[in-house]
Amino acid sequence: MEFSSKLLENAVYEMSQLPGIGKRTALRLVLHLLKQPEERTELLAHAVLKLRGEVNFCKNCYNISDTEVCEICANPKRDETMVCVVEDIRDVMAIENTSQYNGLYHVLGGKISPMEGVGPQDLNIVPLIKKVKDGTIKELILALSSTMEGDTTNFYIYKQLEGQDVTTSTIARGISVGDELEYADEVTLGRSIINRVPFESSIKAN
Repeated sequence: MEFSSKLLENAVYEMSQLPGIGKRTALRLVLHLLKQPEERTELLAHAVLKLRGEVNFCKNCYNISDTEVCEICANPKRDETMVCVVEDIRDVMAIENTSQYNGLYHVLGGKISPMEGVGPQDLNIVPLIKKVKDGTIKELILALSSTMEGDTTNFYIYKQLEGQDVTTSTIARGISVGDELEYADEVTLGRSIINRVPFESSIKAN
């Protein structure tokens, strides 16, 4: 792709580094920004810089937050004896949109994936195990995507919790094998949470 401007080329390159954005889409977005009033571009740039510089991760659940403790963890109406384990913030948003879950969350920050060099030590697993050992949690819902990496991570956490007084469940397989939670429709995801099954049963099923 030939560019008449080095500034345009640099902007397109940086935009194309975003996931799912190819060079042509990046060019279209950059040209769109050039057509907008200058203040609109400045507002976008300011929002991104402010996000990058000031965003926090909740000290309890590792969800993205504007404060030290996120709104979900700070809500006294949430059931603190139930924790849903998810991969990232997108899964929290997907489950919250179902309005079928009233417990807390624990964001791992990824899944165990030897092929990508991601091990248990790279995820927020140790703090999760510590939470369970503290004794407040009565049920742990493993809500990772039904992929090989998700199942591996679920099983690793399950083995780490052997001997602990906690019920371990997993979302029902209304979610197709290989699907990511964030792409599931709200009704299907909501039913999968309501109809969750003991983790031991999911192992036997596999």
